[in-house]
Amino acid sequence: MLKHLFAPTIEVSAHCDLPCGVYDPAQARIEAESIKAVIKKVADNDDPDFRTRAILIKEQRSELVKHHLWVLWTDYFKPPHFEKYPQLHQLVNEATKLAGASGTKGELDEAVADQLLAKIDEIAEIFWETKKA
Repeated sequence: MLKHLFAPTIEVSAHCDLPCGVYDPAQARIEAESIKAVIKKVADNDDPDFRTRAILIKEQRSELVKHHLWVLWTDYFKPPHFEKYPQLHQLVNEATKLAGASGTKGELDEAVADQLLAKIDEIAEIFWETKKA
């Protein structure tokens, strides 16, 4: 009986509780659009409390962009996709960096948010081409 109390547990994580096979780059795009909107709101507001809260939200959304892109990269895209679209690894790398500390997570630059949205759109174009195949 005590063995069950002290037995090691295994922690696992996944895109969802049950791999559903439902993937869509729109999740990353929505978060990136939110980032761009927050950057605009911060630029138009001098209230330090508002700015602090907005920057925290922008950083959280940046992490979500990275998460959604990584889910596509690790769970959806398979070796045949990377063979057909050799630029895909680089696109995902560039997009996640644009959402990272040197990108939207750490900056308040609307141009960087636009670059992130453009990279997500490139990934989405490939994604939807693979869905047609």
